[in-house]
Amino acid sequence: MINQQDIDTLLSNGGDVLGSDGDKIGSVGQIYLDDQTGDPSWVTAKTGLFGTSESFVPLQGADVQGNDVRVPYTKAQVKDAPRVESDGNLSPEEEDRLYRHYEVGGVTSGRTDTTTTGMVDTDRTDTTRTGNDHGTVGRDTSGPTTDNSMTRSEEQLRVGTERAETGRARMRKYVVTENVSTTVPVTHEEVKVVSEPITDANRGNAHDGPAISEEEHEVTLHGERAVVDKETVPVERVRLDTETVTTNETVSGEVRKEKIEVEGADDTRSGKNKNR
Repeated sequence: MINQQDIDTLLSNGGDVLGSDGDKIGSVGQIYLDDQTGDPSWVTAKTGLFGTSESFVPLQGADVQGNDVRVPYTKAQVKDAPRVESDGNLSPEEEDRLYRHYEVGGVTSGRTDTTTTGMVDTDRTDTTRTGNDHGTVGRDTSGPTTDNSMTRSEEQLRVGTERAETGRARMRKYVVTENVSTTVPVTHEEVKVVSEPITDANRGNAHDGPAISEEEHEVTLHGERAVVDKETVPVERVRLDTETVTTNETVSGEVRKEKIEVEGADDTRSGKNKNR
Protein backbone atom coordinates (compact mmCIF):
# COMPACT_ATOMS: atom_id res chain seq x y z
CA MET A 1 0.00 0.00 0.00
CA ILE A 2 1.45 3.37 -1.04
CA ASN A 3 1.27 5.95 1.75
CA GLN A 4 1.79 9.69 2.00
CA GLN A 5 5.50 9.30 2.68
CA ASP A 6 5.84 7.29 -0.52
CA ILE A 7 4.02 10.04 -2.40
CA ASP A 8 6.40 12.69 -1.10
CA THR A 9 9.41 10.54 -2.04
CA LEU A 10 8.18 9.92 -5.58
CA LEU A 11 7.29 13.54 -6.27
CA SER A 12 10.25 15.24 -4.62
CA ASN A 13 13.01 12.98 -5.96
CA GLY A 14 11.89 12.80 -9.57
CA GLY A 15 11.13 9.08 -9.60
CA ASP A 16 10.15 6.97 -12.59
CA VAL A 17 7.21 4.74 -13.39
CA LEU A 18 8.47 1.22 -14.11
CA GLY A 19 6.56 -1.48 -15.96
CA SER A 20 6.00 -5.04 -14.80
CA ASP A 21 9.20 -6.08 -16.59
CA GLY A 22 11.22 -3.33 -14.94
CA ASP A 23 11.48 -1.13 -18.04
CA LYS A 24 11.01 2.58 -17.59
CA ILE A 25 7.64 3.79 -18.86
CA GLY A 26 8.16 7.45 -18.01
CA SER A 27 8.87 9.81 -15.16
CA VAL A 28 6.38 10.31 -12.33
CA GLY A 29 4.12 13.21 -13.19
CA GLN A 30 1.27 13.41 -10.72
CA ILE A 31 -0.43 11.21 -8.12
CA TYR A 32 -4.19 11.23 -7.88
CA LEU A 33 -5.96 10.62 -4.54
CA ASP A 34 -9.45 9.30 -4.05
CA ASP A 35 -11.68 12.13 -2.76
CA GLN A 36 -13.48 9.90 -0.26
CA THR A 37 -10.66 7.73 1.14
CA GLY A 38 -7.64 9.89 0.44
CA ASP A 39 -5.77 6.84 -0.79
CA PRO A 40 -3.49 7.08 -3.85
CA SER A 41 -5.45 5.77 -6.85
CA TRP A 42 -3.59 6.82 -9.99
CA VAL A 43 -0.13 7.89 -11.11
CA THR A 44 0.64 9.60 -14.39
CA ALA A 45 3.71 8.59 -16.41
CA LYS A 46 5.18 11.52 -18.32
CA THR A 47 6.16 10.38 -21.81
CA GLY A 48 6.23 11.70 -25.32
CA LEU A 49 8.00 14.74 -26.72
CA PHE A 50 9.66 16.62 -23.83
CA GLY A 51 7.58 14.48 -21.48
CA THR A 52 4.48 16.45 -22.41
CA SER A 53 2.18 13.44 -22.58
CA GLU A 54 0.85 11.91 -19.37
CA SER A 55 -0.60 8.41 -19.30
CA PHE A 56 -2.76 7.33 -16.34
CA VAL A 57 -1.78 4.10 -14.57
CA PRO A 58 -3.72 2.52 -11.65
CA LEU A 59 -1.81 2.18 -8.38
CA GLN A 60 -3.59 -1.02 -7.43
CA GLY A 61 -0.93 -3.67 -7.03
CA ALA A 62 1.88 -1.09 -7.40
CA ASP A 63 4.86 -0.90 -5.05
CA VAL A 64 7.56 1.66 -4.37
CA GLN A 65 11.15 0.74 -5.19
CA GLY A 66 13.45 3.47 -3.92
CA ASN A 67 12.46 6.63 -5.77
CA ASP A 68 10.49 4.70 -8.40
CA VAL A 69 7.06 3.12 -8.47
CA ARG A 70 6.59 -0.23 -10.20
CA VAL A 71 3.17 -0.97 -11.66
CA PRO A 72 1.84 -4.38 -12.78
CA TYR A 73 1.44 -3.29 -16.40
CA THR A 74 3.67 -3.28 -19.48
CA LYS A 75 4.93 -0.19 -21.27
CA ALA A 76 2.86 -1.07 -24.33
CA GLN A 77 -0.32 -1.36 -22.24
CA VAL A 78 0.30 2.05 -20.67
CA LYS A 79 1.07 3.55 -24.09
CA ASP A 80 -2.26 2.33 -25.46
CA ALA A 81 -4.28 3.64 -22.49
CA PRO A 82 -7.14 6.06 -23.28
CA ARG A 83 -6.05 9.67 -23.44
CA VAL A 84 -7.36 11.65 -20.49
CA GLU A 85 -6.52 15.25 -19.74
CA SER A 86 -4.55 15.56 -16.50
CA ASP A 87 -6.52 18.63 -15.46
CA GLY A 88 -6.83 17.85 -11.75
CA ASN A 89 -9.93 15.68 -11.79
CA LEU A 90 -10.99 12.31 -13.14
CA SER A 91 -14.66 11.93 -13.93
CA PRO A 92 -16.42 8.59 -13.32
CA GLU A 93 -16.67 8.10 -17.07
CA GLU A 94 -12.94 8.64 -17.51
CA GLU A 95 -12.16 6.25 -14.68
CA ASP A 96 -14.43 3.63 -16.21
CA ARG A 97 -12.59 3.88 -19.53
CA LEU A 98 -9.23 3.51 -17.82
CA TYR A 99 -10.39 0.61 -15.61
CA ARG A 100 -11.74 -1.24 -18.63
CA HIS A 101 -8.44 -0.76 -20.46
CA TYR A 102 -6.38 -2.07 -17.54
CA GLU A 103 -8.99 -4.76 -16.81
CA VAL A 104 -9.30 -3.59 -13.22
CA GLY A 105 -12.57 -4.36 -11.45
CA GLY A 106 -14.55 -1.62 -9.71
CA VAL A 107 -17.76 0.36 -9.96
CA THR A 108 -17.59 4.14 -10.18
CA SER A 109 -21.22 4.85 -9.35
CA GLY A 110 -21.43 6.71 -6.07
CA ARG A 111 -17.69 7.50 -6.17
CA THR A 112 -16.66 11.14 -6.17
CA ASP A 113 -14.19 12.62 -8.64
CA THR A 114 -10.61 11.64 -8.06
CA THR A 115 -8.26 14.61 -7.79
CA THR A 116 -4.51 15.00 -7.91
CA THR A 117 -2.05 15.87 -5.22
CA GLY A 118 1.58 16.26 -4.40
CA MET A 119 1.21 17.66 -0.92
CA VAL A 120 -2.14 17.04 0.78
CA ASP A 121 -3.85 20.09 2.27
CA THR A 122 -6.06 18.67 5.03
CA ASP A 123 -7.92 21.97 5.45
CA ARG A 124 -9.44 21.69 1.96
CA THR A 125 -12.22 19.37 0.95
CA ASP A 126 -11.14 19.36 -2.72
CA THR A 127 -7.44 18.57 -2.97
CA THR A 128 -5.66 20.40 -5.81
CA ARG A 129 -2.78 19.33 -7.98
CA THR A 130 0.92 19.99 -7.44
CA GLY A 131 3.76 17.59 -8.13
CA ASN A 132 6.33 17.14 -10.88
CA ASP A 133 4.83 19.40 -13.54
CA HIS A 134 7.96 21.26 -14.60
CA GLY A 135 6.90 23.68 -17.32
CA THR A 136 5.47 21.22 -19.85
CA VAL A 137 4.11 22.84 -23.00
CA GLY A 138 2.02 20.16 -24.66
CA ARG A 139 1.28 16.48 -24.91
CA ASP A 140 2.21 13.72 -27.30
CA THR A 141 -0.96 12.43 -28.91
CA SER A 142 0.81 9.69 -30.84
CA GLY A 143 2.19 7.81 -27.86
CA PRO A 144 5.35 7.92 -25.74
CA THR A 145 8.69 8.47 -27.37
CA THR A 146 12.23 8.63 -26.12
CA ASP A 147 13.38 11.78 -27.88
CA ASN A 148 12.57 15.47 -27.75
CA SER A 149 12.29 16.01 -31.47
CA MET A 150 10.86 14.51 -34.63
CA THR A 151 12.88 12.94 -37.39
CA ARG A 152 11.84 13.95 -40.89
CA SER A 153 12.78 11.41 -43.54
CA GLU A 154 12.53 11.36 -47.28
CA GLU A 155 13.34 9.03 -50.11
CA GLN A 156 16.18 9.86 -52.47
CA LEU A 157 17.01 8.49 -55.90
CA ARG A 158 20.20 6.47 -55.97
CA VAL A 159 21.28 6.32 -59.63
CA GLY A 160 23.98 4.01 -60.88
CA THR A 161 24.88 2.13 -64.04
CA GLU A 162 25.02 -1.51 -64.99
CA ARG A 163 26.61 -3.18 -67.99
CA ALA A 164 24.11 -4.75 -70.37
CA GLU A 165 24.21 -6.12 -73.92
CA THR A 166 22.88 -3.57 -76.41
CA GLY A 167 23.62 -5.28 -79.73
CA ARG A 168 26.07 -7.37 -81.74
CA ALA A 169 28.38 -6.69 -84.72
CA ARG A 170 29.50 -9.47 -87.10
CA MET A 171 32.27 -9.45 -89.69
CA ARG A 172 32.33 -11.88 -92.63
CA LYS A 173 34.39 -12.24 -95.81
CA TYR A 174 33.00 -13.03 -99.24
CA VAL A 175 34.36 -13.16 -102.86
CA VAL A 176 33.37 -10.84 -105.67
CA THR A 177 34.57 -10.79 -109.30
CA GLU A 178 35.47 -7.58 -111.06
CA ASN A 179 37.12 -6.64 -114.38
CA VAL A 180 40.59 -5.17 -114.17
CA SER A 181 42.17 -3.45 -117.20
CA THR A 182 45.84 -2.59 -117.51
CA THR A 183 48.23 -1.66 -120.34
CA VAL A 184 51.46 -3.50 -120.95
CA PRO A 185 54.01 -2.74 -123.77
CA VAL A 186 54.75 -5.64 -126.23
CA THR A 187 57.21 -5.84 -129.10
CA HIS A 188 57.08 -7.68 -132.45
CA GLU A 189 59.20 -8.06 -135.53
CA GLU A 190 58.24 -6.74 -138.97
CA VAL A 191 59.83 -7.44 -142.35
CA LYS A 192 61.42 -4.72 -144.33
CA VAL A 193 63.30 -4.89 -147.61
CA VAL A 194 66.81 -3.50 -147.59
CA SER A 195 68.67 -2.97 -150.93
CA GLU A 196 72.36 -2.54 -150.85
CA PRO A 197 74.76 -1.99 -153.82
CA ILE A 198 77.38 -4.53 -154.93
CA THR A 199 80.63 -3.66 -153.31
CA ASP A 200 83.92 -5.33 -152.96
CA ALA A 201 82.80 -6.56 -149.61
CA ASN A 202 79.78 -8.43 -150.89
CA ARG A 203 80.80 -9.11 -154.45
CA GLY A 204 81.74 -12.74 -153.69
CA ASN A 205 78.31 -13.47 -152.20
CA ALA A 206 76.60 -11.78 -155.13
CA HIS A 207 78.31 -14.01 -157.75
CA ASP A 208 77.84 -17.18 -155.67
CA GLY A 209 75.38 -19.45 -157.40
CA PRO A 210 73.93 -19.60 -160.86
CA ALA A 211 73.77 -16.53 -162.93
CA ILE A 212 70.00 -16.66 -163.32
CA SER A 213 67.77 -18.79 -161.14
CA GLU A 214 64.63 -18.82 -159.00
CA GLU A 215 65.01 -18.71 -155.23
CA GLU A 216 62.96 -18.23 -152.07
CA HIS A 217 64.11 -16.86 -148.73
CA GLU A 218 62.08 -17.05 -145.53
CA VAL A 219 62.46 -14.97 -142.36
CA THR A 220 60.86 -15.97 -139.08
CA LEU A 221 59.19 -13.08 -137.32
CA HIS A 222 58.90 -12.88 -133.50
CA GLY A 223 56.64 -10.81 -131.38
CA GLU A 224 55.63 -10.48 -127.67
CA ARG A 225 52.10 -11.10 -126.47
CA ALA A 226 50.46 -10.24 -123.18
CA VAL A 227 50.33 -13.17 -120.80
CA VAL A 228 47.87 -13.03 -117.91
CA ASP A 229 48.57 -14.89 -114.71
CA LYS A 230 47.04 -14.48 -111.25
CA GLU A 231 48.43 -14.85 -107.80
CA THR A 232 46.87 -14.27 -104.40
CA VAL A 233 48.66 -11.81 -102.15
CA PRO A 234 47.58 -10.38 -98.75
CA VAL A 235 46.76 -6.68 -98.92
CA GLU A 236 45.43 -5.68 -95.45
CA ARG A 237 44.18 -6.93 -92.10
CA VAL A 238 40.64 -6.06 -90.95
CA ARG A 239 39.32 -6.63 -87.40
CA LEU A 240 36.43 -5.60 -85.17
CA ASP A 241 37.13 -3.41 -82.13
CA THR A 242 35.00 -1.49 -79.61
CA GLU A 243 35.30 1.98 -78.17
CA THR A 244 33.54 3.47 -75.16
CA VAL A 245 31.42 6.56 -75.79
CA THR A 246 29.95 8.52 -72.85
CA THR A 247 26.58 10.23 -73.21
CA ASN A 248 24.22 11.86 -70.71
CA GLU A 249 20.94 10.12 -69.92
CA THR A 250 18.21 11.66 -67.77
CA VAL A 251 16.36 9.38 -65.36
CA SER A 252 13.38 10.21 -63.18
CA GLY A 253 11.32 8.49 -60.51
CA GLU A 254 8.83 9.15 -57.76
CA VAL A 255 10.11 9.58 -54.22
CA ARG A 256 8.24 10.11 -50.98
CA LYS A 257 9.19 12.51 -48.22
CA GLU A 258 7.78 13.50 -44.89
CA LYS A 259 6.68 17.01 -44.01
CA ILE A 260 6.26 18.41 -40.54
CA GLU A 261 3.39 20.76 -39.88
CA VAL A 262 3.19 22.91 -36.78
CA GLU A 263 -0.24 23.95 -35.55
CA GLY A 264 -1.06 26.49 -32.90
CA ALA A 265 2.36 28.17 -32.83
CA ASP A 266 2.53 31.94 -32.41
CA ASP A 267 3.85 32.75 -35.85
CA THR A 268 3.93 36.49 -35.11
CA ARG A 269 6.76 35.79 -32.67
CA SER A 270 8.58 32.80 -34.08
CA GLY A 271 7.85 33.20 -37.78
CA LYS A 272 8.30 29.44 -38.20
CA ASN A 273 4.75 28.13 -38.45
CA LYS A 274 5.37 26.50 -41.81
CA ASN A 275 5.55 23.11 -43.41
CA ARG A 276 8.95 21.59 -43.95
